[in-house]
Amino acid sequence: MREIWMQFVKFFVSLRLTVVLMVLSIILVFAATLDQVNLGIWAVQEKYFRTFIVLWEIGHIPVPVFPGGYFIGGLLLINLVSSHVYRFKLGWKKSGIFLTHFGLIFLLVGELLTGLWQEEFQMRLDEGETKSYSESYFHNELVIVDATDPEWDDVVAIPERQLARGHELQHEKLPFRIVARAYYPNASLQMTDPEVVPVRAAPQLATLGLGSQITVTPLAMTYKQNERNLPSAYIELLGPQGSLGIWMVSTMLTTPQSFEYQGRTYRLSLRFEREYKPYSLTLLDFSHDRYPGTEIPKNFSSRIRLATPDGVEDREVLIFMNNPLRHDGMTFYQAGFDNDDTTTVLQVVRNPSWLLPYISCLLMTVGLTVQFCIHLFGFIAKRRTAPSAA
Repeated sequence: MREIWMQFVKFFVSLRLTVVLMVLSIILVFAATLDQVNLGIWAVQEKYFRTFIVLWEIGHIPVPVFPGGYFIGGLLLINLVSSHVYRFKLGWKKSGIFLTHFGLIFLLVGELLTGLWQEEFQMRLDEGETKSYSESYFHNELVIVDATDPEWDDVVAIPERQLARGHELQHEKLPFRIVARAYYPNASLQMTDPEVVPVRAAPQLATLGLGSQITVTPLAMTYKQNERNLPSAYIELLGPQGSLGIWMVSTMLTTPQSFEYQGRTYRLSLRFEREYKPYSLTLLDFSHDRYPGTEIPKNFSSRIRLATPDGVEDREVLIFMNNPLRHDGMTFYQAGFDNDDTTTVLQVVRNPSWLLPYISCLLMTVGLTVQFCIHLFGFIAKRRTAPSAA
């Protein structure tokens, strides 16, 4: 047992393992960089780095082809920690190496926590508009709103992944069940023309609402950074007495569809997933500066009013490039603009581990500097003692 244990220990503290993992990392980064042209940066992160095994589809069958970022990074983290515990001895001559390695450990842990905890949203604001929520760029939700009471809405939100599974759903607040008869992760819509039917058009299933007048054409999913998937679905509502009808819902339909049931008014829609906040943002003014005599952007900024319902927080903030707003664990970056410079687009990010990369870079910088100075001063001392010894 001791021999087996020693072989196990030597494997994880081996310098050869370190070299192999570094080579695998280089190959992984190279392959991901090439594939980024097809998938975009976000899909590449999920496919290559935030996974244990990289899967490629061969004949629509996922096949494991290479270790992923979590696997390589996890082994490298174990290798570094094990080597320090088993091999290295404390001493001021190795202090720079210690700091550099600890910085690398912080960097690996920070990337792991970022992949697990980071959330990204988007907030679009027209000048004068106030919002207390941001919208996800990647996830969507089916929303059924009980709008009977004019003073407030009772909202039931169902994640998009539940629709993709096609299971029958029942929520305690709803007097009917929900069944996704068809789901398309990306699709285009057009008004139905009896004389012209798209070749790839989906079967018309809607019996009520706008969907009976619209043709849905499924599209291949896009992974480009400047494009987003716009899903559509056919939803059937089932009451105790039977079907209440089939609706077509899509993120391209900005107006919810209304219907009556058991004396109550409901609104049905498929929208970008929302995250509500205990404060609101109002766009007071958006500025888009250009270089004189050209249309080249020089700077664009948003003057925002941040307010809470209780009045404790009420201030104006200027958000511009490389100067985000940090509030309540969220970071609001100036990401873009629209509608002839009257609409601002803010990227909203929650990343509890955002400080770790800065700490790791600082530790590695200090460690390398300290180790360089130790060797430099040692070399100078040897040069001074050399003539006297001769």
